[in-house]
Amino acid sequence: MTIPPSGPGAAPPPGCPAHRPPGASAAGLPRLYGPAFAADPDTTYAELRAQGPASWVELAPGVPAIVVTDYGAALEVLRSSRFSKDARRWTALNQGLIPMDNQVVPMMGFRPSLLFADGDRHLRLRRTVDDALARVDSYRVRAFVRRSATALIGEFGPAGSADLVSQYAERLPALVFTQLFGCDDALAGRMSRACARMIDAEPATAQQGSEDLARCLGELVAVKRRSPGADVTSWLLHHPLGLSDEEMIHQLVVLIGAGTVPQSAWISSSVMLLLTDDRFAGDLSGGSLTVSDALNEVLWEQSPMANFCFHYATNEYDLRDDSGAGLLIPPGVPVLVSHAAANTQEPRDGGGRRPANHAHLAFGAGPHVCPAQGISQIITDVAIETLLDVLPDVALAVPASELTWRPGPFHRSLSALPVTFPALPAPDSVPEPDSAHDSVPARTSAPSDTTSGGQPWNPPTSPSSTPQAETSTARRPGSAPRGRRRGWSFPVGWSRGR
Repeated sequence: MTIPPSGPGAAPPPGCPAHRPPGASAAGLPRLYGPAFAADPDTTYAELRAQGPASWVELAPGVPAIVVTDYGAALEVLRSSRFSKDARRWTALNQGLIPMDNQVVPMMGFRPSLLFADGDRHLRLRRTVDDALARVDSYRVRAFVRRSATALIGEFGPAGSADLVSQYAERLPALVFTQLFGCDDALAGRMSRACARMIDAEPATAQQGSEDLARCLGELVAVKRRSPGADVTSWLLHHPLGLSDEEMIHQLVVLIGAGTVPQSAWISSSVMLLLTDDRFAGDLSGGSLTVSDALNEVLWEQSPMANFCFHYATNEYDLRDDSGAGLLIPPGVPVLVSHAAANTQEPRDGGGRRPANHAHLAFGAGPHVCPAQGISQIITDVAIETLLDVLPDVALAVPASELTWRPGPFHRSLSALPVTFPALPAPDSVPEPDSAHDSVPARTSAPSDTTSGGQPWNPPTSPSSTPQAETSTARRPGSAPRGRRRGWSFPVGWSRGR
């Protein structure tokens, strides 16, 4: 199907919602929100794929957009220079057809960050992030994740039950990223709460979350300008490419937004899969798939960022798949990539996906591919390894069919994951995460730590006072296996030197 060019005299054929011109009412379009979509998005994706590689949808009440559901077409959009990431091209928002307090605007509205930049400006902003993240020591990140995870488990362990979404998966990534940013404890808590509000279904709550996060990051930038340390914020501030305070705040918004909510979804969805699928819970000699395989399968089948990567065609763009089906995409309309639909599309060659296949689009592709994939993998890997080490007999507290998903177009995230386990003895002292005032150790050498002129980049740093954390946790007596023990297997951790 195609959309005729907008302008005087242009009108879509009556009764065909897929032919709507930009700015038209979203009424009658397939919805990527609401309880029905959250419960069964795959049915919607199948119906959209049947229309062609891209289709008109409604992201929220009154917000039309185009979603790309074909794997090949998604790669084309992600890699094409004929699409812009600049959200100031969004015609309906500019014309006031979508109010600024709409629930999706905090996620889609323009920010002066690398997420909404093109060309040379994107390259400049991206380099500052790549260089800063390259200085983080991955071994010490693993150690901090394990200590933080153990502390969180210690909080709910004596109860013998927990919601692993609200009490574990949502809290752990925020602990890690605020540590990487060099936040103190109070600011870390405020930032974590703000991130959770930003994706709330209630528009006022989402807007408030966006404002709260910007305020927190503004305070952090001011502190680090006065007193820099060995942390990502300070490394960004003192990068030779020179970020302004406004650019700094919005760079950090991208990092913490992308590093917490999708990360939480990846952890909780992976735990759910491990607890409900016998392929991942057999005896050590039973030939089960590994935990690493489970993490990868979640990225294929339940992509944490279900629909995102907004683009805007700079001119009319004829997007077609191999069969010739397609859509003429007009400029000024948000075009989002459905990572979930593209990843779950049946391979045209009829072959299945192997567990080790990492060609999914969960982290995007092209120039805007996620810059923190390595850190994300470490957090999820260690979070689940620690949970299953300390609570090897954890089990769902409700039938899997009763689990529900958060409504909304962007993320695929469980609302709750209630579990039970043999209660842990109340410890005399629960291990506390490393102080948020401590520094994040930098790599001793990083290939990207140079200025554009080839001179070494040596921003001010301070020695870390963070003690070396244990890299393994002894199983507590209260969680000793009862009966058949699950054969959780972590070859990824072994291969990375743990």
